[in-house]
Amino acid sequence: MHDVRTVRAPSMPRLAAASLAGTAIEFYDFFVYGTAAALVLGPLFFPTFSPLAGTLAAFGTFGVGFVARPLGSVLFGHIGDRRGRRPVLVASLLLTGAATVAVGCVPTYDTIGVAAPVLLLVLRFLQGLGLGGEWGGAVLLTAEHAPAERRGLWTSFPQVGPALGFLLANGVVLALSTTLSEAQFAAWGWRVPFWAAGVLAAVGLWLRSSLPESPGFLEIDDHARVPLAEVVRDHGRLVLLTAGALAIGYAIFYTVTTWSLAYGTERLGVSRGVMLTCIMAAVVVKGSLTPVAALLGDRYGRRPLCLAGCAAAALWMFPMVALLATGEPLLMFLGFLGAMIAFITMFAVIAAYLAELYEPRVRCTGAAVGYNLGGVVGGALTPIVATALVEHGGRVPWGVGAYLTGIALLSLGCFALLPETRPVPVAVAEPAMD
Repeated sequence: MHDVRTVRAPSMPRLAAASLAGTAIEFYDFFVYGTAAALVLGPLFFPTFSPLAGTLAAFGTFGVGFVARPLGSVLFGHIGDRRGRRPVLVASLLLTGAATVAVGCVPTYDTIGVAAPVLLLVLRFLQGLGLGGEWGGAVLLTAEHAPAERRGLWTSFPQVGPALGFLLANGVVLALSTTLSEAQFAAWGWRVPFWAAGVLAAVGLWLRSSLPESPGFLEIDDHARVPLAEVVRDHGRLVLLTAGALAIGYAIFYTVTTWSLAYGTERLGVSRGVMLTCIMAAVVVKGSLTPVAALLGDRYGRRPLCLAGCAAAALWMFPMVALLATGEPLLMFLGFLGAMIAFITMFAVIAAYLAELYEPRVRCTGAAVGYNLGGVVGGALTPIVATALVEHGGRVPWGVGAYLTGIALLSLGCFALLPETRPVPVAVAEPAMD
């Protein structure tokens, strides 16, 4: 057994800050691709397609990142359960950052032909692979250091990272959109946010370089030889329920941040700047409320908040699409805001919830696989399905509202079948059961 007494525990604010910064940087990489897919990648990499088909193809490459994320969680989860949570943080950040910078260097279809979208596809896959490992490492390192009574609060800080990453990605795109002409943005401006990922990755590596390993990992007596095999054998039902439960969170987030951007600019004729401003304002509120919702989870439990968030999502999806279809900035913002509040009611406590649901020896694999499978169901398909549904509907995309409501009800049912976990000690491993 490892001697955890030789490891000096970091202060929780420092650990939470490092985890938050890392997730913000990695999600910046992931989100900047989604914004580019909604705005420019279709014409640049699929110019022989119709506008609709080009958007669908761009969203298809976007979806590949979600398909790769569960594979990344298997790969990095194996490392995390066998070698420690800390190595995962470094390796995943390096992979995602390098792939993102490379996207900004890919020549367009006019330059190298069909090789351009193929390269885009490969790099997007590598992005997803890295991000699939990032979440589990960052969240578990924080969860396994945090005191049980405030685990929800401290693990909510890595959950703020996606909001900061999104704001940073879209803030850069918005600044470029307002200072460059359409021709300049299409020619080279869209590449700048991808190149900036290299600088951000270097900052993230510096912040994480001195973090210690988690006590939860160090106290495991018998590490799983093949963590994925144990997860499938002993926790298969839990993984499927986790994926189904989290699907609506992904669906909401990428409907608001990715699909609505394309819908508003292409179908409603709303300017890119207005759409980005409305979306970013809703994400700011979402990020600000994350620690508040997490504190409620520490007090009242994880499952009640998740059930409430799902119920709110099911009730709000039709009003959201109706408000979006008006094209009025304030009304669109209100629609997005309601959706984001429902989203964060669930996802503020998810990091603590998943850490408590899975046993220590396979926690990195099990929690990350369940989390990222939810992204395939809710994140990869939603922009594609929503775009196709709009093409066959009227001005108000009721079909999109129905689709999202259906996912919300699926997630509600899955959360209803999951147990409550608060408070469960996660820093001390239980002996392996033969």
